[in-house]
Amino acid sequence: MKENSPYTAAITGGGFLFSETNALLPLLQSADREALLKDEKLNNRLLKINAETSRYRAIAEIARRFDAMPISFWEDYKAMTEKDQQVALFFVILKTYKICFDFHINVTMRKWNSISKSLVYDDIDMEFNEVSARDEFVDSWSDKTKRKVASAYLTVLRKVGILDKDDNLHPLSASNFDYYIINGEQWFLDACLLQPYQIDNIKKQLV
Repeated sequence: MKENSPYTAAITGGGFLFSETNALLPLLQSADREALLKDEKLNNRLLKINAETSRYRAIAEIARRFDAMPISFWEDYKAMTEKDQQVALFFVILKTYKICFDFHINVTMRKWNSISKSLVYDDIDMEFNEVSARDEFVDSWSDKTKRKVASAYLTVLRKVGILDKDDNLHPLSASNFDYYIINGEQWFLDACLLQPYQIDNIKKQLV
């Protein structure tokens, strides 16, 4: 079942991992990547995650996200401001984990365009039922796993600033939204909850 599914529950192995991603980036970009990551797993020089299993899982997820993007993206990423890097990491997460992408497109953006403009676990749970109905692998996940996946996604939204402590949604801001348009990823501006007129203004500045 897993081989035929585009979904994974691996997001539960990390969360947002912003500072950890920045710490590991030089290792991931090195020709000695495997040896350096192995050393980090053993010696915990950069991540400072004391629990060995948590450290292994964080390294695995950061590497998964790194590999999901072109090498050139990470060069661009390094040149961004910290705030723009956080938004960019959110972009990477949506590109890496299809379950998060589906939650975001089918639930979060729909809720943003509704009257309530809020998001709670039950909203995600309803989408899980939809995904489970068409994907046997996701349907095989335990309720505990599904809750952990949904919780990890909601944590990412809180870390990046889309979701506040009162479960209200907010648009993201970045100084380089034009980057995503130039690279054929305009959908991401909608994913950041920008209004159509804001997207039009950014596009006009590119002309």
